[in-house]
Amino acid sequence: MLVVHRTGLPVFERGAVRDWITPTALGLHEILLLACLLCALPLVAQNKQPPSAPKYDLQAETKLKGTIEEVKLPPKGSEKEVAYLLLKSGANTVNVYLCPQSFLAEMGVSFNKGDEIFLTGSKVKQGEAELVLAREVVRGNDTVVLRDDKGNPVWSWRR
Repeated sequence: MLVVHRTGLPVFERGAVRDWITPTALGLHEILLLACLLCALPLVAQNKQPPSAPKYDLQAETKLKGTIEEVKLPPKGSEKEVAYLLLKSGANTVNVYLCPQSFLAEMGVSFNKGDEIFLTGSKVKQGEAELVLAREVVRGNDTVVLRDDKGNPVWSWRR
């Protein structure tokens, strides 16, 4: 049988003897630890940083010419995520890491399937995948500069 004491703490009855449930030293320690963890969760969530982007390697810089097979844009609401291209260059299909979609939109630039482009970029590995970090993309008479001569992004991740 469960009885509730005037303090709101439950009391269990065993025959004629009542055992009061109160936090013991160990129980209080566990409660404090749980409270600390619950308070820390929002702080951990706030410090979430964008996934580490691959680093541009000037020694691995290459030039490619090809046709865009696919434009991979992040879903609506995720415009700070990176836009990619699948580029058909000769017999190879290359993943091309451009920049955040929001940066392309700010510049008024878009790419379409079938566009012929010339690309300067760095061949890098991210995990098991090989990709090219675009530094400069030329389409017709238009040149889009995404990174400076040292390979540093010209966009800001904080926008």
